[in-house]
Amino acid sequence: MAAKPKLAVFKFASCDGCQLSLLDAEDELLAVAGAVEIAYFLEARTQTVDGPYDVGIVEGSVTTEHDRQRIRDVRRQCKYLVSIGACATAGGIQALRNWAAVDEFISHVYARPDYISTLATSTPIAEHVTVDFELRGCPINKYQLVELIASLLKGRKPRVPEYSVCVECKRRGTVCVAVAQGVACLGPVTQAGCGAICPSYNRECFGCYGPKEQPNPTSLAAHYAEAGSDKMHLVRLLRNFNAHAPAFRDASDLVESGAASGDATEAP
Repeated sequence: MAAKPKLAVFKFASCDGCQLSLLDAEDELLAVAGAVEIAYFLEARTQTVDGPYDVGIVEGSVTTEHDRQRIRDVRRQCKYLVSIGACATAGGIQALRNWAAVDEFISHVYARPDYISTLATSTPIAEHVTVDFELRGCPINKYQLVELIASLLKGRKPRVPEYSVCVECKRRGTVCVAVAQGVACLGPVTQAGCGAICPSYNRECFGCYGPKEQPNPTSLAAHYAEAGSDKMHLVRLLRNFNAHAPAFRDASDLVESGAASGDATEAP
């Protein structure tokens, strides 16, 4: 009888929410467990099996020197490496440190800052090793994760949407909050996957699933700024769950500098 493919799940700097999404799959997880050997998944079991692994799933960003060394070891052990969630694919909320002095944060938060050893930045997994696929979200969509695992086992490309949250709004009949209420919403530049939850409650999209394919957040932010949105509100909106995603990061820098809001005539 052929051995089952080995699945390993690794955690870096994160809240564990994306790993919990897999556990929340319940019935679907039972099917996954029947198809693979869950060799390493500390969130679910204490027993571990040594690599190499067929599929490695990584949650969390790289924030320490230990993380930087460990992700290279994880990459060497995995045939396929997949990063899941905003932390692993775009640095996460903790990437807000990338625009500030991390030592100052540490001095305000910790009684003994000398005990803390951290990098000045929080960066996605793909900035350190080759990643075979990225699954977006904060947290991820559990059905997308099950689809991802199944597709890797079958040797096909995962069927994950690349269109914007706006499509999901239209499908559920939600009136556009940007048009109807003048709310600065990231839906037009954010990848679908959440089901457009926030707009359905008359809230803007906060970009939880990161930039969609070929986004233009700089143009969108300029439109909102010209319509009267506060510049720093737009900066905070872009520097949210996916702050270090290049498209959102660059757009937020331009908005902050004034180049995307009409305060400057030309982007640097």
